[in-house]
Amino acid sequence: MKPAMETAAEENTEQSQERKGTQRQLPKTGCFECCIKCLGGVPYASLVATILCFSGVALFCGCGHVALAGTVAILEQHFSTNTTDHALFSEVIQLMQYVIYGIASFFFLYGIILLAEGFYTTSAVKELHGEFKASACGRCISGMFVFLTYVLGVAWLGVFGFSAVPVFMFYNIWSTCEVIKSPQTNGTAAVEQICVDIRQYAIIPWDAFPGKICGSALENICNTNEFYMSYHLFIVACAGAGATVIALIHFLMILSSNWAYLKDASKMQAYQDIKAKEEQELQDIQSRSKEQLNSYT
Repeated sequence: MKPAMETAAEENTEQSQERKGTQRQLPKTGCFECCIKCLGGVPYASLVATILCFSGVALFCGCGHVALAGTVAILEQHFSTNTTDHALFSEVIQLMQYVIYGIASFFFLYGIILLAEGFYTTSAVKELHGEFKASACGRCISGMFVFLTYVLGVAWLGVFGFSAVPVFMFYNIWSTCEVIKSPQTNGTAAVEQICVDIRQYAIIPWDAFPGKICGSALENICNTNEFYMSYHLFIVACAGAGATVIALIHFLMILSSNWAYLKDASKMQAYQDIKAKEEQELQDIQSRSKEQLNSYT
């Protein structure tokens, strides 16, 4: 039987040799492997949705702001010469322009947050980095983003429908001007009977003057730069609102799938922790039994 000191020394030498062997066997990761690992953690779906969301919000806010200013100019110059008649409408337009500033700022920040959340969940699901693990707080945050994105998507559906109203109004005016320009409309009397009454859209009160434009005066309005720019900018703003709705639906699908993946990953992680704990307890029992046998021998 060997002394206890010699046995401990042999065990220490064996452990040091094993450590050196494992250090020699560890592969050295180069720059290419690190780049591939980082690219694997990029949430490409969230990146596409973020770009689409930024583009849609930028089109809606930028084009909508300029189109609203052009609408006020057309109203003041042609349909309502009295300032008190369209004072309320001008205040509403100014308020909407301030709201547009707030929408642009909020969605710029919200898109960055969703992109960062996509990076977190992608790394947690794929386990690319050790610090990214599925936790109860992470699952709660993902669920909160799912609910908030759903609410914002429903709200943007309303914004998309509301942005189609000025497009419809300008289209009616433009189509009326096309009727005036058509060769089938002959005679000055027939042309002057074709009118557009802006008061029917509840923009200005019924006692506003003139409120209704007919004939050649209406055709001159359609040929102005303000009408042309406002009409097309409202179309682009409506398309931007539609793109934002699509981006939010895309975000909603991504967040829902990531939340489900995190839930499954947390269950798997809990199972692995229990299994590792059981194996550790089994190893402790075996080590204690070996120590007892060595003490008997």
